[in-house]
Amino acid sequence: MTSASAPSPRHRLALYLDLIRWDRPAGWLLLLWPTLSALWLAAGGFPGWHLLAVFTLGTILMRSAGCCINDVADRDFDRHVKRTAQRPVTSGAVSVKEALAVGAALALAAFALVLTTNAATVAWSVPALAVTLAYPYAKRFVSMPQAVLGVAFSFGIPMAYAAVRGHVPWQAWWLLAGNLFWVLAYDTEYAMVDRDDDLKIGMKTSAITLGRHDVAAIMVFYLLYLTFWAPPLWQQAQPAIALATLGAALAQVAWHFALIRGRTREGCFRAFRVNHWLGLTLFAGIALGLAAAR
Repeated sequence: MTSASAPSPRHRLALYLDLIRWDRPAGWLLLLWPTLSALWLAAGGFPGWHLLAVFTLGTILMRSAGCCINDVADRDFDRHVKRTAQRPVTSGAVSVKEALAVGAALALAAFALVLTTNAATVAWSVPALAVTLAYPYAKRFVSMPQAVLGVAFSFGIPMAYAAVRGHVPWQAWWLLAGNLFWVLAYDTEYAMVDRDDDLKIGMKTSAITLGRHDVAAIMVFYLLYLTFWAPPLWQQAQPAIALATLGAALAQVAWHFALIRGRTREGCFRAFRVNHWLGLTLFAGIALGLAAAR
């Protein structure tokens, strides 16, 4: 019979899956769509099954590793926030050592995938990891830590170009800059959910820094994101596909405004959780546009 002090392997696996947010795929989808969009743009179409598998699995692994690192870094803060108080590390169900071991294993698995590409991609994976490690601590010192997250969540773009072309052209950095604004938009929505708790514990977030200008700023971030990503889309897609894609994207931005204008926790959290549909919309437009151009 299994004792309370020695949880069964199945129970530990359940805790680890909770640690990496396995039942909440929105996080890795937010990483995946811009990365796949960059892969398609870099390759001028379908990039091949190898690179598709490497970047899809690598995205899931690195997002999961990031959850482990974030929960360890924030464990003393998370216990004061209602939404995060029961996370495995914060509640003590998973030790700090365990969480770091799981995160390291996941990161090593992602690096093993990168090793199957080329030297340029391997080289760019180093600063990508560094930014991922830095983000959880930026929330203590940077008034807009979402900008640091934006860099971390956008590094799949230059890595995708490096994997396809062996170098990172200016277009990759243009797309990264645009994607940074998207991350600022959706992570500010996320920060609005916890703003009252974050104010009490002294956490720095864009929702606190922007104050009463938060909703207006989020709308500007969305529009800047689409402004940066529209030219590559327009260059690659037929006018009808480009217009339909941008129209669908703008409709979603309007929907987000309706969700967050009241600044309710429920509305802001829902807005964050559905953001991956916006990324999917742009990816679909790019993929369809490139396919139609062939």
